Amino acid sequence: MGSPADRLAALAPLAARVCPWALSGPVATHPTDGDTEQPGPVRAMPLVLRIERATPPSATALLEAAAAAALGLCLDERSAPEGPWFDDVAAWAGAGRIRKLARRARTAHWRAVDDIDGLTATVGDPEAGGGQVRALVPGPVDDVAHEVRRLQIGGTDLPGDSGQHADRDMGAPPPDRPVIWLNPSVEQSTGKAAAQVGHASMILATVLAFTDADDAAVDAVTTAVVRTAAAADWERGAPALARDDDGRAAWEEHGIAPVRDAGFTEVAPGTVTCIAARRP
Repeated sequence: MGSPADRLAALAPLAARVCPWALSGPVATHPTDGDTEQPGPVRAMPLVLRIERATPPSATALLEAAAAAALGLCLDERSAPEGPWFDDVAAWAGAGRIRKLARRARTAHWRAVDDIDGLTATVGDPEAGGGQVRALVPGPVDDVAHEVRRLQIGGTDLPGDSGQHADRDMGAPPPDRPVIWLNPSVEQSTGKAAAQVGHASMILATVLAFTDADDAAVDAVTTAVVRTAAAADWERGAPALARDDDGRAAWEEHGIAPVRDAGFTEVAPGTVTCIAARRP
């Protein structure tokens, strides 16, 4: 199919925001979905979180599944040029923000969304604390299938959730897998956190793809682990998150790509909710 950048051609507008220095021609100067939204319908990628009442997922497994599903849909051959999803994904990426809208589903409602175009990611055993998330092909937020529209947006927090949405007792990340570090000082619902880690996986894969990484490195982002950073570690890394002219320094010096929130819900505009790191 060509290079990783060819595979992610639908995300070229995102690349122009998160790694303009890797591209030729006129580009935007700043990443993330705090950018000015382009005219036209508001577009979003629905993320359907499977949260069964009897067997709820662990926070970490659910977030890792969300990160894998969001990126997996973009890497799917159906999202490549000439694929049936390409135009929808490209229009969404070019809208100025990679909005995601998380909804929860269980039992028959979960099974119903399986018939809607998208990709499901599973981490672990869903019957024993594993996570399962289905990312649907993005489109206008006011034009979604009935099966999606009836799903609840709120109520995504998990029983006994600590509020940080990644289990600290999961241990150190494996050395061979990318990591998405959640900001320990940011309180956000599980649904909000799912959207943020979905942003993070896409941004990391996009930067890798458009800076000449190979297919293996890009595909590895679908296996990214999610952890909540220790407060002291986050503070030590804070200087790397300071805005520079285009985000290049944070990437080339530290191998990280931050997600800065637009501030529509739950957190202040410009808040770094998480960072994606190509290595632990």
